[in-house]
Amino acid sequence: MNNKSLKISEFKESDRTALQELFLKVRKETFVWKDQTKFDLIDFDKETHGEYILTAFSENKPIGFISVWMPNKFIHHLYIDREFQQQGIGKSLLKAIINEIGFPLRLKCLQKNTKAVAFYKKIGFVEKEKGGIENDAFILFELNTELM
Repeated sequence: MNNKSLKISEFKESDRTALQELFLKVRKETFVWKDQTKFDLIDFDKETHGEYILTAFSENKPIGFISVWMPNKFIHHLYIDREFQQQGIGKSLLKAIINEIGFPLRLKCLQKNTKAVAFYKKIGFVEKEKGGIENDAFILFELNTELM
């Protein structure tokens, strides 16, 4: 994707339906070990309530988003449509958040989500601790410097 066609902006209510659909789609594609029947469109609203959200667009279509719990600078969600993954969009969303709120940034990533774990390590997040068990085992990551 041409990065010139990538636009990032703050969440607008008019994007809610598209982001609900994107959230559900990517969760089902990514978390295949989870009970898929428990995923629902309304989960986006529940999971991002009160969070700061930036949306990535390609040709006016939402293709990804990042949501952050601002009091702790905690990245709760970073989701990119599979069709647009590995094109720098996740990194662009992270840079936009850094420009808004600075460092440190923290997030938890499920260990079974190996693609995301590799992504965070590659761009400079540092593993701080591990927790959870079995399918919910996670890594707590922190970023204190510019992205690689």
